[in-house]
Amino acid sequence: MGLVINNLTKSFGKGDVETKVLKGIDMEVDEGGLVILKGASGSGKTTLLSIIGGLLGRSGGEVTLNGENYLDINEKALTTMRLREIGFIFQSSHLIPYMKVIDQLAFVGEQAGMRSKDARQKAEQLLREIGLGHRLKAYPNVLSGGEKQRVAIMRAWMNEPKMILADEPTASLDAKRATEVMGMIRDNIRTNNSVGLMITHDERLFDYADRIYTLDDGHVVAEEKTEEKKLVHN
Repeated sequence: MGLVINNLTKSFGKGDVETKVLKGIDMEVDEGGLVILKGASGSGKTTLLSIIGGLLGRSGGEVTLNGENYLDINEKALTTMRLREIGFIFQSSHLIPYMKVIDQLAFVGEQAGMRSKDARQKAEQLLREIGLGHRLKAYPNVLSGGEKQRVAIMRAWMNEPKMILADEPTASLDAKRATEVMGMIRDNIRTNNSVGLMITHDERLFDYADRIYTLDDGHVVAEEKTEEKKLVHN
């Protein structure tokens, strides 16, 4: 069933100072599908992603994931769901400064109920897949910006989430690494039958999406379908 958004609205403030940011968003992302959101700054993209991820309340409308209206569950249950079923990738890596790279990932797995040994094995596997096998025991302060972002991207896959939400995830990567990582993200979404929703302005990545939605002034103004593109990683 995937992700279904019906007439989603969001306003900040009330009365004369009310600002309507989302003005009735309708959107669908199939299981195993990757959708890209594009649009000018202030069009509502990050607000939309934050609501879908349960990080920000909505003013109206409905969001369901595989038929569940998950935004209406209590805060404790929503927190658990975010940990176990939603993977977040932000522009900033948000790595914990006093934890080694492998521990950044293993900690997430352990918090979601994995055995420590299993979590570390999976963390090492993911990091090697993305070319960071030599950085397992490094601390964030010695990593480049691109390396930090690759750690954050793999951290989002630790629990094989049902939904991946990404905000400019390849902004700090060079062109070659960006397309490799994008291929891995799409491949993982399809393999795990997850739902992927990504904000990006990088047109080199558009061909990796199943659909592209354009937001403007709080509305979806266009939808495009893209053609299949071969993965660029092994």
